[in-house]
Amino acid sequence: MSATSLPTDLFTMIDHVGVAVPDLDAAIAFYSEKYGMRMLHEETNEEQGVREAMMAVGDSGSCIQLLAPLSPESTIAKFLDRSGPGIQQMAYRVADIDAVGATLRERGLRLLYDVPKRGTSNSRVNFIHPKDAGGILVELVEPAADGGH
Repeated sequence: MSATSLPTDLFTMIDHVGVAVPDLDAAIAFYSEKYGMRMLHEETNEEQGVREAMMAVGDSGSCIQLLAPLSPESTIAKFLDRSGPGIQQMAYRVADIDAVGATLRERGLRLLYDVPKRGTSNSRVNFIHPKDAGGILVELVEPAADGGH
């Protein structure tokens, strides 16, 4: 799929909203016990410096991604130091991250990575620079071929 053949809607759905938390186990318990959400997936992503859990929002296919830092130097630790717990990023699902990235670059947006990196469940991810997205860190997610979460 070339950048010029993409539909007007680059994003297919809200994949997840990333929430920075200081304690992943406590956050999983809260989202489970108070909101009735079920955990679909938990993993440690050393490259991103996080321990994370995907909490299902009903049967919508969208999730809340709980993100806890692995070290004081991680991006999430720095976010927590600066802003405290809360929404850290908005993630949109895409069908073809390479084509969407090329289109966004053509439209003048900066992406954080030259090529997509590994995300949750072997998805491919990239991010739009917050200064180009109204102050929001926007993640692009192309699920793994086996269906993601």
